[in-house]
Amino acid sequence: MRRRAPAPAHGSWVGALVHSSPPRFAILVFTALILAWTLLLSLPISSREGSVTPLADALFTAVSAICVTGLSTVDMATHWSLFGDLVILAGLQIGGIGVLTLASILGLTVTRRLGLRQRLLAAGDTNPMRMAKGASESQAVGLGDIGGLLASVATSVLVIELALTALIAPRLMAEGYSFWRSLWDGFYLAASSFTNTGFVPLPGGLAPFETDIYLLSVLAVGVFLGSIGFPVIFALYRYVTGGGWRAHKRLGLHTKLTLTTTIIFVIFGWLLIAALEADNPATFGSQNFGQTMFSAGYMSIMTRSGGLGIIDPLEMHGSTLLVVDMLMFVGGGSASTAGGIKVTTIAVLFIAAYAEARGYRDMQAFGRSIPNEVLRVAVSVLIWGATIVLVSTTAIMHITRVSLDVALFEVISAFGTCGLSTGLSGELPESGKYIIVATMWLGRVGTVTMASAIAATSRSRLFRLPEERPIVG
Repeated sequence: MRRRAPAPAHGSWVGALVHSSPPRFAILVFTALILAWTLLLSLPISSREGSVTPLADALFTAVSAICVTGLSTVDMATHWSLFGDLVILAGLQIGGIGVLTLASILGLTVTRRLGLRQRLLAAGDTNPMRMAKGASESQAVGLGDIGGLLASVATSVLVIELALTALIAPRLMAEGYSFWRSLWDGFYLAASSFTNTGFVPLPGGLAPFETDIYLLSVLAVGVFLGSIGFPVIFALYRYVTGGGWRAHKRLGLHTKLTLTTTIIFVIFGWLLIAALEADNPATFGSQNFGQTMFSAGYMSIMTRSGGLGIIDPLEMHGSTLLVVDMLMFVGGGSASTAGGIKVTTIAVLFIAAYAEARGYRDMQAFGRSIPNEVLRVAVSVLIWGATIVLVSTTAIMHITRVSLDVALFEVISAFGTCGLSTGLSGELPESGKYIIVATMWLGRVGTVTMASAIAATSRSRLFRLPEERPIVG
């Protein structure tokens, strides 16, 4: 007879929770961090005037930072003190890297090794589909690669943000900022772009630089790198250092799908935004062709989840707002700092539609077959994401009486943790702010992780019912 495993010792309930339900543990840690940041931001020391920040505004900013969204209800350049800015900067770094990944990096630094449990935990954080489906199924990053992946996370964050700072700071100095102010604001912008947060510490935001090709290009590169995800960065690093084009087969399906779909959506958004806004005097109408194309391309990249906008969405045509809504809803890559339903989700759905149209029984891409379980997850993500957006938009419209296009834009920006804003967030009553807070939290935690945490375990039936096909379509 097999012996039972010993019951968890007193005080080891955290370890038991991590082992039994990593998604539920992630949600608890994420929520605990939000509460801690809310407390810190509500302190008088966090505001420049030395006054207590109202709970709704402190909570909104904390969630926006930890969830790397970028929406705000206060002026980010004037409301917060240096201490408040440091708290926000730490929050967006933690949120961007990922709570579980950060914890695993700290554990790896201390112990210089990772046990199986820590590897499973880190694999779950760097691959949401893998977390939701269980340890037995295939994943984008193998367990043996987790140690290298975590090292690449720490290295990429440090190297990319320092490189971006080195590129941004001189431009700010040329604009008249002091050396130390340029260095601080440069690092803030670098972290904000790479983590896809979208907070801007500069007075007036990016308005003084809305035609600055150099600075906007640097920010766009930071947003793009953050939006493709750490597993893709890790895979590209191995690709470059392992033989380049001759080792093309080393790039996995997840990496190929993420890069291909991301580039397609960037180009799709770029061309549509340019075409729809070319005759709008409030946006691109007064610009020449080259500047229009650059600005449209920049805005398309920002819809990945960047949020560092240079155009007031209220001045866009309604058709352009709808295009931006769709791009923000899709978001960036899985296990990235971006939000949305993720580009791999929409890629799997299109692949399934193509396979169905051609009469194929299985889904294939880049010489690989995609399991039907992945399609089920993709459909679940789409439905739950659309449901969250629908419920939140309806509630915001009822509370504020604003038009559908304005409410939908703000809600999708919150769900996709994008940060592009019509200014509605700052005008919301407290009830509306709490709705946007919940939308940001759900968008960052992820619908798959949320569903997995609620279900906790996967159940199998001991019997199967007879099949009967309903009429669909």
